[in-house]
Amino acid sequence: MKKLKNSELKRKDIAAFKQAKKTPLIVILDNIRSLNNIGSVFRTADAFLIEKIYLCGITATPPHKDIHKTALGATDSVDWEYVESTDKLLLHLQSKGIKIVSIEQVENSIMLQDFETVNDTTYALVFGNEVKGVQQSVVDASDYCVEIPQYGTKHSFNISVSAGIVMWDFFKKMKLHQ
Repeated sequence: MKKLKNSELKRKDIAAFKQAKKTPLIVILDNIRSLNNIGSVFRTADAFLIEKIYLCGITATPPHKDIHKTALGATDSVDWEYVESTDKLLLHLQSKGIKIVSIEQVENSIMLQDFETVNDTTYALVFGNEVKGVQQSVVDASDYCVEIPQYGTKHSFNISVSAGIVMWDFFKKMKLHQ
């Protein structure tokens, strides 16, 4: 096996990315503190052709050198918007038929491997603050709460790791429906 050079990967340029059919997934970052986590989520969103990222509350916005350090230009390819209130954003998205999925450990959560996507449905995945998680008001407004199973001693994943796991899982399940 030969390791491929970047030029051999045949990736889209930004114009082609903007024109490409997107995965019907939206990412909502709810009060994320770490600029590196924000940048990592942008980079993962680019990889899976995510429709849009909403940056809410205290979540920083591009341009910022610490976001750019991990996003590596994905802030230019992935559409994004800042919205101060996550609660108001959820109401707006739900009025458009978008299903809200908070990634959080709650009573009666659905384990990620057990969540089934539905054809012709757009999902908004909510990822919460590194310490406090997804706000309770956001959990209350969610259509679903999904939990990533864990079997070790720690209680959570880093938010950028959670985002990568969940985006990949939803991407894979949604591609099976096409």
